[in-house]
Amino acid sequence: MKNILKLALLLTLFFSFQNKAQLDTLNYLKQFEINKANYIGQPFSKLLQDMTQIQPKTAWSLSVRNNKTIVKNTLFNFCEKKHSFYKAITLSIKWQTDIPITQTDALGTQNQYYFTNDEKAFYGNRIIKDIRVYR
Repeated sequence: MKNILKLALLLTLFFSFQNKAQLDTLNYLKQFEINKANYIGQPFSKLLQDMTQIQPKTAWSLSVRNNKTIVKNTLFNFCEKKHSFYKAITLSIKWQTDIPITQTDALGTQNQYYFTNDEKAFYGNRIIKDIRVYR
């Protein structure tokens, strides 16, 4: 019985720390959304440079519903790839200029949608039109 109580306590502590870490990440990223006026019209590299505490782990580009050949938004997630579709903390960047989906698909396939130096270089000079952070 004591072992079950200890295990339950440990699991509760683990999940509370994990939720606190997610909340801290969300609050940290929300500051960039609140201050998005500093980044709109600027290259994505400026935003990345200011994000000193955390960097995206994955990058997912979305095609436009009525034109599947272009990308207007990219979703940068701050969790492991296997959790990217379930309550992930997401930084959504809307680009000033559309990106051909062939380029983002090739990069995503090459790096399995992880945010690597290739993605930093590719998206770094793209100009931000809008920023949204959500979970």
